[in-house]
Amino acid sequence: MNEVQKSGNGEQKEFITNSREEMWNLARDFVNMIHPSENVFCLSGELGAGKTTFVQGVAKALGISTKVVSPTFVLEKRYEIPEFEGKRRFKRLIHIDAYRLSHGKEILPLRFEETCADPENLVLIEWPEKVESAIPKGARIIKFEHIDEGTRKIIL
Repeated sequence: MNEVQKSGNGEQKEFITNSREEMWNLARDFVNMIHPSENVFCLSGELGAGKTTFVQGVAKALGISTKVVSPTFVLEKRYEIPEFEGKRRFKRLIHIDAYRLSHGKEILPLRFEETCADPENLVLIEWPEKVESAIPKGARIIKFEHIDEGTRKIIL
């Protein structure tokens, strides 16, 4: 994994990953640098750009042993995060895939607002553009770009 460039404001960084393992390493680093005020992240990028692989890496970094797959047809999957050495910041990983939705109001029946407002939830939303009107202010966007068969660019 290579850090490519820092943006002018110093907050966004671009990374290139060349394998699933590198994506998972980036996801682990991401988990370790989540700001205390953040718990909702929008994963934006085309099909095959690495969004679900990133979520799998986040789950692994949090100690979740359950297989993580995209919740495209069920919209949302919830995973309990085990305690590590008697502590944990988040209690649940909430993985949402809004690909099949067309408006923010369609996600509200999932108790979306309550889910995002709970600081014990780490919420990762794939295809946030589909439900943009429902995304809470302050949610951070992570961009994924498919470069070639094994290479992805991620902007954190």
